Amino acid sequence: MKAVINKKTYDTDVDTKLGTKCVGAFGQADGYEEHLYVTSGGNHFFYGVGGPESPYAEPTINRALKKEAVAWKKENGIE
Repeated sequence: MKAVINKKTYDTDVDTKLGTKCVGAFGQADGYEEHLYVTSGGNHFFYGVGGPESPYAEPTINRALKKEAVAWKKENGIE
């Protein structure tokens, strides 16, 4: 998936995935996957996809501050 936010491009096919968080089981209406990425320019973003009752009912890209990315990695046990 690709998105342009504030003139910056975020692309899950090109940028580097740093980790994944899974909530719920496959097929659950409120289950989802949240992936953290970093661009070649050092910008972080989340890509989320999930069931119809999840925060990611539609595939979504949200940019993230570096401190948010660091906290997410720590919370999810990713180095």
